[in-house]
Amino acid sequence: MSRLDLTGRTAIVTGASRGIGLATAHAIAAAGGNVVLTSRRSESAEAAAAEVRGNALGIAAHAFDEKAAQRCVDTTLEKFGSIDILVNNVGTNRSYGPVIDQDYARFTKTFGVNLWAPILWTSLATRAWMGERGGVVVNTASIGGLGFEPNFGLYNASKAALLHLTKQLALELSPRVRVNAVAPGVVRTQLAEPLWKSRENERNSATALSRIGEPEDVGSAIAFLVSDAASWVTGETFVIDGGQRLGDAELFRRGTTVPAR
Repeated sequence: MSRLDLTGRTAIVTGASRGIGLATAHAIAAAGGNVVLTSRRSESAEAAAAEVRGNALGIAAHAFDEKAAQRCVDTTLEKFGSIDILVNNVGTNRSYGPVIDQDYARFTKTFGVNLWAPILWTSLATRAWMGERGGVVVNTASIGGLGFEPNFGLYNASKAALLHLTKQLALELSPRVRVNAVAPGVVRTQLAEPLWKSRENERNSATALSRIGEPEDVGSAIAFLVSDAASWVTGETFVIDGGQRLGDAELFRRGTTVPAR
């Protein structure tokens, strides 16, 4: 049997009605896994689940609503009998602009969804199943959490905290539960539209692999991380950015002239 085979395992993917979450659900289902997709609205969750080939269930659950999250965990166990995989994918950015211009409401919304929700869902999944029987958690972060850029300071801080949390949880939940993170670059999602929609050609030219990411690029990587093929990987951040963090690739393609000395 392939070490990428997820037959008989069950995953909860938060924020899975579109984008990276939905692509991840597709990838896990394609590997044979059962998938529970969450979204704020039941219609969105159910519609997304209907797109997934295999055993998929859509459940309404707001990211940091503890009662809704608990219902989702309980329903998953009732339906499939296990929670082997948790993908903390849900994310938001309500804090565009300089950090000092943000207010408390934007701060709590950003950190509530991007940091508290992964803590909440990991806690519930661990207590319900993974703590005794084992499992895998993957947190969707961002390359923004690895650096600095204008106007995304608060969002990037929340993702940097998530990367730190990933390592903390990898130690706290070892050896039964593996915890890793993915850090996507600019991907063709609704959340990232301000970063690519009006300047995709420019983004493509500056990227080593000559294109922005697609949700499937990240979903496939997550499917790998939750499989036995990555069974000796924990506490790590998997950067998936087509080489965006390397710098402006167009400068290298054009070549540079070194002045004679």
